[in-house]
Amino acid sequence: MVRKMGVYAVLAFVLYGLFFYWYLFYFADTKLPFEYEGSKADPSTFLNGRELDLSEDYSKIRNLLFFLSTPFEWLFYFLILLFGFSKAFKRWAENTSKYRLLQTAIYLIWLSFFAFVATLPLNYISYSLSKTYHISTQTFASWMKDELIDFWINYGTWLIIVPILYWLMKKSQKRWWLYGWLLSIPFTIFMMFLQPVVIDPLYNDFYPLKNKELETKILTLADKAEIPAKHVFEVNMANKTNALNAYVTGIGSNARIVLWDTTLNRLSDNQILFIMAHEMCHYVEKHIYFGIGGYLLLSLLGLYLTYRLMNWAARRFGKELKISDVRDIRSLPLFFMILSMLLFVASPLTNLTSRYEEKRADRYAIEMTKNPEAAITSFQELTRSGLSQVNPPFLVKIFRYTHPPMLDRISTLEEYQVKHRNEQ
Repeated sequence: MVRKMGVYAVLAFVLYGLFFYWYLFYFADTKLPFEYEGSKADPSTFLNGRELDLSEDYSKIRNLLFFLSTPFEWLFYFLILLFGFSKAFKRWAENTSKYRLLQTAIYLIWLSFFAFVATLPLNYISYSLSKTYHISTQTFASWMKDELIDFWINYGTWLIIVPILYWLMKKSQKRWWLYGWLLSIPFTIFMMFLQPVVIDPLYNDFYPLKNKELETKILTLADKAEIPAKHVFEVNMANKTNALNAYVTGIGSNARIVLWDTTLNRLSDNQILFIMAHEMCHYVEKHIYFGIGGYLLLSLLGLYLTYRLMNWAARRFGKELKISDVRDIRSLPLFFMILSMLLFVASPLTNLTSRYEEKRADRYAIEMTKNPEAAITSFQELTRSGLSQVNPPFLVKIFRYTHPPMLDRISTLEEYQVKHRNEQ
């Protein structure tokens, strides 16, 4: 039975992968609707023929890797349970130490190490792809360093969460999910506060914007938006990527508006001011706090469903998965697998919410800067630098896109430009 379940799981993953290969490479139509041909949203008006071909090829492969990576994670955790590796990790931990907390730490390091090794090939393919298409400028050593930082941050985070989670399971078999969620609220807020000042600097160097003339313009814009900002931060990314980005991170006094140095190097001041106004909208309309609230509500539902599904799986397939009790640490791969599935299922909803906020931020930025040409050309340059599709396939949009596709963003700005011109 165990071997049959393993074969079925691998076969399901292969069929899933073939479906998305067919969908992305043969079925999905990314051609521009005829009414947008020749408009400023038409990539043929701002990309040359080679860039058009590269953006299509790169996007298809990158999207395929995205759709493969998450279900591969499910397959990994399922096989870890099915073939008794989780049971072996627990036995190795118990043979190494007699202390329960240390046993959990040892179990976690084995599970984390196997997961790291299993997912490394797909991560390397993604890195290699971005190097081939000249998106990434990062050396292998630098990329590997970031992968190891990811590993230890994830391990440290779960080393805090997992012992508490399984202690709650033992104390309250029916309510652990609720108590776990209540404890996650201060933890989530603490991590959001910590992110910009402790975690982010592990990957890159952050410093106040060196261009003081541009900083004055940005701070003037911030003052107009009634944002009490004293600094704008730039981050050294040119040694890792050719892509452009800017973002808001953190909460409270640790909130930061950050510009990549690649953005500073390739965009004009007016284009950067539009992007900054966009980011300021997230602060003004408190999108970060709404995001935290939405995340906490979804995590409450997610933990409850995880509790129900874990108990169902243990009753139905406990023998095959080597799980006699969900309160046993051996059930952790099942917890990770179910949580990952629920996150994937919820992503269309969370992405939809994010796209709505980003659309509002675009509108806020154009109303503040009154420079549609700078806005349009900044989006065109973002498309070129990231080799992104202007009109992505439907499934890619709903599962991947936290921002509206460039077709929507540029065409909206072009409509504003025409309307503004007619009013003058």
